[in-house]
Amino acid sequence: MKRILFSLSFLIFHFSFSAAQISVTITDGIDNQAVKAKMERSIAAILNEINAAQAADRNLNFAAMGVNTRVQQSMAMLWENTPFMCTDEEIVEHCITTGTGYQVRNIPLMMKPTATRAFNEEEYQEAVISFDRQGEVESFYLSISMNLYMNVVKSNLELTDLRRRQMILDYVEQFRTAYNQKDIKFLEQIYSDDALIITGHVTVQKHYRDNQLFTSQKIRYNKQTKQEYITKLRRIFQNARYFKVTFDDIEVMRHPVNPNFYGVTLHQGWTNNDYHDEGYLFLLWDFRDENAPQIHVRTWQPDKIGGKALPKDEVFSLSDFDIQ
Repeated sequence: MKRILFSLSFLIFHFSFSAAQISVTITDGIDNQAVKAKMERSIAAILNEINAAQAADRNLNFAAMGVNTRVQQSMAMLWENTPFMCTDEEIVEHCITTGTGYQVRNIPLMMKPTATRAFNEEEYQEAVISFDRQGEVESFYLSISMNLYMNVVKSNLELTDLRRRQMILDYVEQFRTAYNQKDIKFLEQIYSDDALIITGHVTVQKHYRDNQLFTSQKIRYNKQTKQEYITKLRRIFQNARYFKVTFDDIEVMRHPVNPNFYGVTLHQGWTNNDYHDEGYLFLLWDFRDENAPQIHVRTWQPDKIGGKALPKDEVFSLSDFDIQ
């Protein structure tokens, strides 16, 4: 009898949770009340449809969200890799003004990979939804944490550079989400045709001294062209049942001579199938065309060697590359 009562109470809880509608309140950061109300309705519609699809174990119904084709394609790719849901019934957030419109960040998501995939534990992530000045949804991305975002934005108060830093952070989030979506088309576009790809891996060296074997570790670096890297990445995406890229630290530096070039250093976690690693990712961004910025250099290094943290001065940075 106790087992029956427990099962019944669980079903009642599950039904009430799945039926609960999410409410959204934007506290400040936008003066236009009509646009603010439109954004609140859009966020609520997106999150409620996400939860409904998760509860019914189905694909997203974009008609219920009212988002454009570009957003639909982006969310569909992300959903295919890892379905997710919003566990909060009330979202109360600040609005951030960007160069092109508005953003609402800190939207809580619980990633819920299917049981057939490796690393199928639930995991907390956050999303950011961007809007144009009329309150139309422009993008839905997995975001870096609010603390990382604000640390970068507040690190330089010059107006022009602040706008650029917001753009860089937006593209960094697009870049991260593209890997989680396995969006090879976006990655082909964001890397320049002459992009330099450098990947480091730890190797063990053996040597003898006085008839004794000694070992040491060092990082060896391989260079790839863009085409070599994209070809390899396409194969990885095809074989990956589950793919996840996270960033938990970020530093942005503007080039002292060429103000349209920025170096971005990230601490990256990379997981696909049964493989996981962590290391430093460096990206050299070219913002001469703000509508189509490109990455000229991508480097990756393990964050530890011989069990010790990689020294700070050995992490690739802007000063390691000449810009002509």
